[in-house]
Amino acid sequence: MSSTQTVLYDIPGPKARARNWLYSVLFVLVLALVVYLVYSGFDEKGQWAGALWKPFVDGATWTQFLLPGLLNTLKAAGLSIVIALPIGALLGIGRLSEHKWIRMPVGWIVEFFRAIPVLLLMVFAAAFYSFYTGIDAEIRPLFAAVTGLVLYNGSVMAEVFRAGILALPKGQAEASSALGLRKTQTMINVLLPQAVTLMLPALVSQLVVILKDTALAGQLTIGFDELIRASGPLTGLYSNTIPTLIVVAIIFIVLNLLLTKFASWLENKLARRKKAPKGAKPVHSAPSSVVMQRDDASGGAM
Repeated sequence: MSSTQTVLYDIPGPKARARNWLYSVLFVLVLALVVYLVYSGFDEKGQWAGALWKPFVDGATWTQFLLPGLLNTLKAAGLSIVIALPIGALLGIGRLSEHKWIRMPVGWIVEFFRAIPVLLLMVFAAAFYSFYTGIDAEIRPLFAAVTGLVLYNGSVMAEVFRAGILALPKGQAEASSALGLRKTQTMINVLLPQAVTLMLPALVSQLVVILKDTALAGQLTIGFDELIRASGPLTGLYSNTIPTLIVVAIIFIVLNLLLTKFASWLENKLARRKKAPKGAKPVHSAPSSVVMQRDDASGGAM
């Protein structure tokens, strides 16, 4: 038994193991009961009838309804992610500024847009683009959806970036200052690259939120033809609301799983890049910037 295991937690005894098994069995039984109740409830209403699921075997259902809606969902989510990430990074860095005239306005902006629901931001954006700009009516719903998603999620990501940078040891910035790096160079070359791995789980969670929140843009005042809205005509043609929503939910689950898998791959790739090259001596409890400082000092002494 390793010392790490005994330090991190107490190894459960026979009674604790039996209790954990009992809790696991009870949880499985309750989950099975819930699944059965849901299934039987739908079965009583005839929602598992083959006629209701038959449209999803027809290719026209996908090409005319589901795939165009899925494309619009991915388009809105992709644009929102690409725009919100740099905005969130800039706002997060701005909140860490030593200048009060930068830090306070940025803080007000972040807190303001975090406090407003995404749907309300989309509605305001749709009204703005309708009355005060000459954007074509066909692409106006996309602009409104992306604007609302960017304003809200960019503000949330700002806090993620800020927390990730603050989680780094203070010695990183101090060592960079000792090496003569300016604050901008320290932030871009030292702090942000290291904070990315810390922020990645939270950022991925927010990206999943962006993908799901595109469904809000399908409500009537905005009228963006995302996946759920595009599947609406199916329920009118075949009266299969529950099957349609189940299929749409499965599509969203698959998309989120793919996004999570990509994030895991990216995290592993970033972790491999940080491995020391072969032949390098391991350095314990010393930040990389401090090691660079020591090497520079030793080089100067030669």
